[in-house]
Amino acid sequence: MSVPVRRFDAVIVGGGGAGLRAALQLSEAGLKTAVLSKVFPTRSHTVAAQGGISASLGNVQEDRWDWHMYDTVKGSDWLGDQDAIEFMCRKAPEAVIELEHFGMPFDRLENGKIYQRPFGGHMANFGKTPVQRACAVADRTGHAMLHTLYQRNVRANTQFFVEWMALDLIRDADGDVVGVTALEMETGEISVLHAKAVLFATGGAGRIFSASTNAFINTGDGLGMTIRAGIPLEDMEFWQFHPTGVAGAGVLITEGVRGEGGILLNCNGERFMERYAPNAKDLASRDVVSRAMAVEIYEGRGCGKNKDHVLLKLDHLGPEIINQRLPGIREIAIKFAGVDPIKEPIPVVPTCHYQMGGIPTNYKGEVVAPKGDNPEDRVNGFYAAGECACASVHGANRLGTNSLLDLVVFGKSAGESMIEFIRSERPTHKPLPENAADYSLSRIARLENQTNGEEVADVRTAMQQVVQRHAGVFRTQEVLEEGVKQIKAVAERVKRTQIKDKSQVWNTARIEALEMDNLIEAAQATMVSAAARKECRGAHTVYDYEHPADHPEFPLGRNDQEWMKHTLWYSEGNRLDYKPVNLKPLTVESIPPKVRTF
Repeated sequence: MSVPVRRFDAVIVGGGGAGLRAALQLSEAGLKTAVLSKVFPTRSHTVAAQGGISASLGNVQEDRWDWHMYDTVKGSDWLGDQDAIEFMCRKAPEAVIELEHFGMPFDRLENGKIYQRPFGGHMANFGKTPVQRACAVADRTGHAMLHTLYQRNVRANTQFFVEWMALDLIRDADGDVVGVTALEMETGEISVLHAKAVLFATGGAGRIFSASTNAFINTGDGLGMTIRAGIPLEDMEFWQFHPTGVAGAGVLITEGVRGEGGILLNCNGERFMERYAPNAKDLASRDVVSRAMAVEIYEGRGCGKNKDHVLLKLDHLGPEIINQRLPGIREIAIKFAGVDPIKEPIPVVPTCHYQMGGIPTNYKGEVVAPKGDNPEDRVNGFYAAGECACASVHGANRLGTNSLLDLVVFGKSAGESMIEFIRSERPTHKPLPENAADYSLSRIARLENQTNGEEVADVRTAMQQVVQRHAGVFRTQEVLEEGVKQIKAVAERVKRTQIKDKSQVWNTARIEALEMDNLIEAAQATMVSAAARKECRGAHTVYDYEHPADHPEFPLGRNDQEWMKHTLWYSEGNRLDYKPVNLKPLTVESIPPKVRTF
């Protein structure tokens, strides 16, 4: 079967914040750029980011980029690469001012400067006191960013393929990336998009969990395609649980609520975070707050008839602040929790929120993989940015508001790297391999011909239950190892999924089956990587290895001797490899590991 081929200088998979920022860089440089997106770009999951974007502008109080860097390294529990963290924190003020010049409608202070709110984990003077660093557009910052970047791309003539799903990465005999195969959802037609360079900005894989703040489109497509192309995934054991998802619904309630003065209460009406983090209190890092909430619930101090949540109180802020700074949150609370936060508290519970791991990249946005003695050999023509990428600026735990920063800084950096690569190393297209589309066509053919298989929805539910039960907020070695066995069994079931609808036009059953191929890779990477990491670090807390903060060897259970390294998971044989954490920043002194205090 012949497959139509479309040619571009650059192909970007994913139309969220990172994809749009990279596309803008490429289109404005005069390169022919295509963006593939499963949904209309302004409906990408970036739209759900509420609280803000961090930058040391110092508009409210004194701030410095190296303080921001210190917070990010500390937040990452010393698993973040310090070269990439320095790059991001240095670039942050410039990135935010650039967005402002693009027309992003930031909230303002009386003097006309961009408003900045406090946020969990962001401190002044190397962790001494909280600082106001989050630049916000009320509680709809991601929404405003998406619209701003989309409009700039329309102006720059970026070509959008809306409601298209990328299927597989195309690599030639040299291992270079030369394009992707893709499915047009409306017609069911398969195409090859031939490119000089490809960027993945496909977002996270939060739908591997049954309770998630992630959109239904967050199925780890970039991760699945990368793995199937023989490139490993990095640090997939680290998943951030956001402390405040609406109980029962999973919809996100931004940390900005606590930044504006909201407080968490248990069933006794006690402000319990004062016990767990006496300095930062309700604005401690997300992993700390999530675990504190989980402990309160496990120990019987949860609220409601099932004692399965805690309360987020903000009525004391008054209607004016709530309506001005948190209008979207009020709307969400009324719609999804049935409470008006002006009058009563919101029921909240820790919910899977963000993937710290992903496709291994450097701070230039280039995808890297081990080759010979080099743990970070560049994969020619392949780039990644945003949540699907692991630069690694978030390490074992991401600080709030660093995700939107990550999108624009590394989206732009990847765009610049692609321009340089196309102009200096690949001015013409490398030829496509003869069998460029065969693998994708065989995947489609299996679904067409499969009989007596299982329903995709049943297998997906089984996968989500395994990951939720075995890789949640609290982990034990036994629970993790059992999870590895169970997820392997689910992976075998994925090979036999069937779809009853064989039509071409808008066949959502086929799309869900193809997404399932991606989800299971992310789920296996998570379970296998987590079971192997025998320590507590950031979001990965394993009960067996917990120790007090003053333990002489393993404070808070962290084992720097053995485990200060990045995990690399390969699908082939469920194999693990490791590479060192980069503790050397670009220009400043390294920040040495120490015990995290709150």
